[in-house]
Amino acid sequence: MYKALIRPLLFLFDAEQIHHLIVKLVKSLALIPGFKQIAGFFFRYSGSKLTTTLAGLEFKNKVGLAAGFDKNAEIYRQFASFGFSFIEIGTVTPLPQPGNQKPRLFRLPKDRALINRMGFNNKGVAYAVNQLKKRDHSVIIGGNIGKNTETTDEKASDDYVKCFNALYDDVDYLTVNVSCPNIAGLEKLQDRDSLKEILHRIMEERNKKNFRKPVFLKISPDLSFQHIDEIIALCHEEGVDGIIATNTTTKRENLVTPDSRVKEIGQGGLSGAPLKNQVLQVISYICKQTNNTLPVIGSGGVLTPEDAVDLIKAGASLVQVYTGFIYEGPFLAKRINKALEKYLIHP
Repeated sequence: MYKALIRPLLFLFDAEQIHHLIVKLVKSLALIPGFKQIAGFFFRYSGSKLTTTLAGLEFKNKVGLAAGFDKNAEIYRQFASFGFSFIEIGTVTPLPQPGNQKPRLFRLPKDRALINRMGFNNKGVAYAVNQLKKRDHSVIIGGNIGKNTETTDEKASDDYVKCFNALYDDVDYLTVNVSCPNIAGLEKLQDRDSLKEILHRIMEERNKKNFRKPVFLKISPDLSFQHIDEIIALCHEEGVDGIIATNTTTKRENLVTPDSRVKEIGQGGLSGAPLKNQVLQVISYICKQTNNTLPVIGSGGVLTPEDAVDLIKAGASLVQVYTGFIYEGPFLAKRINKALEKYLIHP
């Protein structure tokens, strides 16, 4: 019903406006007594084979909601009912910022893809922390952190440390996002020296805490294997707990959407089905290079249960969805978990 009736109607309107409308709708529905139980009955799926321990955290299943959907930690409680075992909020920055000029979110229906240039629009880390004070613990929460657009690269580590310390007590893990293509110059922070400073300072802060929480690094799919090797070495050196592979891509290869439309949209990160092969290559490479000693969370290109199985086969321990949720609807996590359980029982 979603793809036949609801999605065509939603796709008649601006993508970002519809996102906000859906968020408001789900928040309103969640006020109805019994919503959580009813939604859980329809959308959740669990099984002993799906339970996954990663970096000291126990995930009830292998499917999470990627960063970007709940930028301000406003809807994680409601969306936990859609079958996700973990939800990553953010990207959050120290100060609120409006992001890039609208329109900045575009659909490519023929490719089952999105292009976005949101630009870390969020209400700031203090707002997110206040929202997280209201959380229950039915779902694992990750905090995706970045820098403000106006912060220079030389001062970038200060922003990451501020967000890290502010969120630390209220999330279960943290993700260092240095790979979003929609912040000018952010990709430079993936260079070894810049990344080393950020990770080293964050790990110094973690060492001061009374309890240890996992730190993941989210990387670009557009990196060369040599660059990935440098990042792997740095992760081992600094004690990073795992890699999220990957963010969106700046490439526009093998798209069905006419070039004229793609050029009209312009810059931004591409997500969705066209990203899958890049993601698989990155996951496979990291797992082989590290002999599976550095955990990987697969993110990108998961539109179907079969896509998720492919990422797990490549070596990912968990998967995240975003664009797939928009194209496939609220049953996606359940469908993926069913397929993954079947694969894990009969590989």
